[in-house]
Parts: sequence; C-alpha cells; structure tokens
Amino acid sequence: MSRAHAESVIKTIIREIVQECAVRGLSVSDTLVAFMVKAVVLDPRNGFNVDRTLTKQDIQKLEELCLDKLMQQCSPSLDTIKMQVYFDMNYTSRREFLEEIRQLLESRLSPVSREITDSRVKTREELDALYRKIVTYIQLRSSMGSPTDVPTVQEATAALQSVFPQTELGTFMVLLKRDKEQQLSELSMIVSGIQLFNKASKKGGEDTNLHGLMPEILNEALPVTSKSIENELSVSQSLAWKYTAVLERLTQPDSQPADCDVPIVLLKQALYNVRQHEVFLKMLLADARSCAKHVEILQTELSSQLRLLKETVQSKTAVPTAKVFPLFKSLSKAWCGLQDEAELLNVLGNIMHNLQPFVASQAKIFSEAYLDGLLEASEVKTDQQRMTESSGERIVPAEMKTQEWLLPETTASFNELPLQYDGVCGYTLVSRDGLLLPGNPHIGVLKHQEKLYVFRSKEAALTFASSPDNFITEVAEKAKQSPELIQLLKLHQQFSCVSPYPEMQPGESLLVKPITKCESGTQTDLHPVETNIVKSYEWNEWELRRKAIKLADLRTKATRSMQTDLSHMRRENATQTWLPKDAACQSKRDGESNVPKPQTYLAGLRGQRDRHVVKTNLTRSVDE
Repeated sequence: MSRAHAESVIKTIIREIVQECAVRGLSVSDTLVAFMVKAVVLDPRNGFNVDRTLTKQDIQKLEELCLDKLMQQCSPSLDTIKMQVYFDMNYTSRREFLEEIRQLLESRLSPVSREITDSRVKTREELDALYRKIVTYIQLRSSMGSPTDVPTVQEATAALQSVFPQTELGTFMVLLKRDKEQQLSELSMIVSGIQLFNKASKKGGEDTNLHGLMPEILNEALPVTSKSIENELSVSQSLAWKYTAVLERLTQPDSQPADCDVPIVLLKQALYNVRQHEVFLKMLLADARSCAKHVEILQTELSSQLRLLKETVQSKTAVPTAKVFPLFKSLSKAWCGLQDEAELLNVLGNIMHNLQPFVASQAKIFSEAYLDGLLEASEVKTDQQRMTESSGERIVPAEMKTQEWLLPETTASFNELPLQYDGVCGYTLVSRDGLLLPGNPHIGVLKHQEKLYVFRSKEAALTFASSPDNFITEVAEKAKQSPELIQLLKLHQQFSCVSPYPEMQPGESLLVKPITKCESGTQTDLHPVETNIVKSYEWNEWELRRKAIKLADLRTKATRSMQTDLSHMRRENATQTWLPKDAACQSKRDGESNVPKPQTYLAGLRGQRDRHVVKTNLTRSVDE
C-alpha cells in the first residue's frame, strides 16, 4: 500500500468516527480521534497485531473501541488526552504568539487602511472625511483611546496636524498604494509618540509615573495572570502529592487486602491528569514571568525615551524633525511592545481557564475527604521533600563501570540536561505499576544510548542500570496501556513509527518504518600546508581557456609609453610597433553601354480617308 493511499484510508476512518460521534451528540476534533485510533492500536489488550493484515472485522472493532473510549463519561484518562490535544492545538512559542497577535491587528486594520489607500477624493467634504479616517486608523492602531471619544479624537487630530497638515493630502493621494501604507504606518508611530509625550508632560514632575502611561489592558492583566496561574499550579501540585502518597501506600508489596476495594486504576489516571495539568501550568507560568520581565525592560526603555525627549524639546521653540521624529517612533515602539505583552498575558490566561474543565472529572470522582480517608496516617511529601531525602545518596561510577554516569561535579550545565521521561523515575514506573515519582538528578544521571535517565534512589538507579533495555521496554508497555503517558513522559519519538492503517495489503503490517534523517558534518583546517598553495591554480577549464585566448590576443596589441617631466632622463623608453605594409585593394572597373534612342513618325493620320499610313523611322545611330 502506498503512503498516499494509507493516509486517505486513515482520513476515512477518522471521518467515520467523527460523524458517528456527532450522531451520538458528541462533538470531537479530527486530532483527538486520530490520537485515539493510534492509542487503541498500540494497546496490546485490544489484540491488534501490527504484524498481520487487518480484516473488516478488525476495522469494525477498531471503530467501536474508539467510540467507546470517546463516549466515556467522567473519565480522567479521556480528559487528560483531551487536555493534551487542546494544549497542542492552542499553545505555541512566545515568538509565534506575538506574530499571531500582530497579524490579528493587521487583519482588523486592513479594511480601514484599504479605504484610505483606495479612496479617490474630489471635493472638499471628501478630503475632510479622508482626514478623519486617517485619525481613526491611527487611534485603532495605537489603541490610545476610542475613535468615538471626542476629547481623544481631538487630541489625536491635533497631533496629526502638527506633522501632517490637511493641505498635504493632495501629495499623499498621488503616492503609490505601497507608499501610502508605509506613510500611514510612520504617521501612526509619530502621532502615538506625540500623544504619549503630551500625556507624560501633563503629569509634570521629573519622574514620570509610568503606571499612568501603561496600556489599560496591561494594568489589568499583569498582576492577575501570574497570580492566577500560581494559584492553579498550587492546587494541582497539592492534589498530585496526595495522589502520589495514596498510590505509594497502596502499591507497596506488603499492602493489606482491604485496599483491594480501592479503584487503583482510576487513582493512577487521576494522578496522570493532575500531573499533566501541572506540567502545562508550569509552562504557562514561565511564559507569564517572561512577559513580566519584558514589561520591565520596556518600561525602562519608555522612561529613558521620555527623559530624552524632554531634554530635546525643553525650552526650545522649534526642534528639527530629523532629530525628534526618531524619538517619537522609539517611544511608540515601546508602547506597542507593552500592548503585545498585554495581549500575550490575556492569551495565557485564557489557556489556563480553558484547561480547568479537563481536571473536573478527577475532582468529581475523588473528593478531598475521600483522599484524606485513603491517606490515613501517610505523610504527604512534596517533590522538593523527596529530593531532599535522597540528596545524601550518590552513585559511585566505580561501582558500575559498564555504564556511564553524569554527576553534578563533572558535568557542565547539569541542571539543564534533557532528561528522559520528563524527570520521572523509570524504575518506579515499572516496579510500582505506573506510579509517577520524580527522579533526583543529584543521585547520578545514567547515560544510555545517548539518553539520560534519573531515579528516586540509588538502589533504583543501580537496578535500572543493570538491565536498562528491559526497563525501557517495560515503560513503553505501560505507555501503550495508558496512552496519556506518551505525551506526559515525552515518548513521541519512541512511538512515532507506528501508524494505525486500517487496510493493509498482503505481506504488509501496521508497523511502518520511519524515514530517518541525520545532520552530519566535518570540519577541516583551511589549507593545512600553506607552502603548497599554488596561487595560479585554476580548477575550471573554461577559465584556463579564457586566459589562453587573452594571451593569444596580445599579439595584435601595441605597446605604448609616455614620458613626463618627472620621468624623462631617468630611464630609456622604447616603443615597439609593427611596420606598415604595402597594401592594395583591387575592385571592378566602372562600365556602361549606350543604345540608340528610337524616333518613329507616322504620316497620314489626319484629314484623309481610304489612304494608307506611312511610317518613317528617323532613329540615329549611337556612333553619330
């Protein structure tokens, strides 16, 4: 089966499941269905053998299993998968977030910009209307007031008239559309800078109160977003520590039989749910703190630009535009940066609020009182406490020379190492049937097949290192049974080669080998042996041919010299020329030929009847 045909078959399966879910009253995305199909195929309990061809019954069974999982009510596992899909589709890097924010602003301003650049005014009223549109465009772009607020409009109009009087609209109209758009952008930056400067000047004083100059949306979002994310993170972490303590007690080898009535599977799914929520909240919190740092930098820049502007225009009746306009643009640029940070904070806050429904099912199944009852006298330890307890243990590389260990004393940037399983102890995950416990890198980091593993204790590290391949395989099996672990433990690369093809040709299987690529390069010294460099060497035969033709052409050239007052009587000058040759050119001689001019007369043409006409030839010879 070709890859294109396999992809079309996969899309058909996904489309059928989406349609069936819609019939049953559930709206699901194609991405969620595709992930669920892959999860069902990977789970060994479903009986899909990747080495044999799927039949129609297998396809029907695959669709039914996917529908059953998607239609589950109050399932922490399904909510975790939905949370992962939502986050992947809505979260991106800071740079891409800012690009999307700017593109959204440009799309909102494009109708107003198009009206201005495409207008063909003829009357005075149309000119006034066009000028008002330019003021509206500047206000919308700078977000320094509503276009319906009369004082703000008057302030923006006055600022625009100081740099772009209405009398210059005629010059603006004859520009090309591209030049009009560029001038509109520059006018917006200059006018915004003027408005900010005027606003700061009205407050007076040497030290400008930057809080009053900040965008309103930033003043609202900056103190709230980080605090809200921190509160949500605190709740998720406390739940994760409680679930971990309960499961740690229930999965001990000497646990009592009375504990068998406890839904351990659901407890593990709830733990995965809150741990995934914790991971996403940490990412959002890091971005929110990054926004706060950028706001501080932009505030400092804004303050310095205002101070420089005040020094430039202070007690001066006129200032050159070439000197003051760049300062206004820099001021506007800092203001726009603050607006971008405010929009980004709002986006992060919206993502945080949209993640909350995905942790509702575990809270509904396991209440705080129920968890406290399961804990009994068990101590709830934080991740930091677990790290502190195991900090005294340390791997001695001499104890196991067959493996490579990384230690804090001998490894640069130790805290920034890319750890496998996102820092979770793989040994505990296998030995405790899916329990997630954070590993402590200070015990020692195992480097196996260019991957780094951490463990919660020295004993776990030595046991894992004795047969790492077996434990890695067992972790993969745990992830197949709980598909939410694939993203939580960052196992995408390990499972990227399996594709749920519903229809296969004889001899083909579900296991599709990935196309592996590797970037490699070598670095050598430039000209290792300097003495063997031949400066005149040419590898191009056409370049050699060109030089040969140039040399052959010299024989037709003459050498000239010139003597000046400074060079005469210093050396002998000689000029070599080719002696002139006697040359003659022979051409054809001019020749001509004459013919006689015929002269013939006819007599008897008039006044006679029945008489013959007499013809007389008076042509003279050429020789006469």
